[in-house]
Amino acid sequence: MKSLDSLKKLTATVYLCQIFCFALAGLPLLVGVALNFYNKEDVQGTWLASHFEWQIKTAWMALAGFALSGLLLESGIGFLLLIPTIMLMVYRIVIGWNAFNAGEPVKEKN
Repeated sequence: MKSLDSLKKLTATVYLCQIFCFALAGLPLLVGVALNFYNKEDVQGTWLASHFEWQIKTAWMALAGFALSGLLLESGIGFLLLIPTIMLMVYRIVIGWNAFNAGEPVKEKN
């Protein structure tokens, strides 16, 4: 089992992957979600588990939004869908990162 410090570094790395997604065309997003799935069992029972779930949901939402906007790009609707997808990603990264820096789990708003 990994130490809490190494799991915190891993969680921060995934957030950075999500940020770098904007500059490097999505590949870091896939790397980050792969790290989440590979290490998901190690964070079970810790406050970091909520961050892994948050990061995984963020990645799936972003991938769905990017794929749909790509499919609809020629119709002009794709660009309109890309803007809220990026805004949602930025929102989720900021909320997650702030909770992470505070040493707290991410709280989903229902």
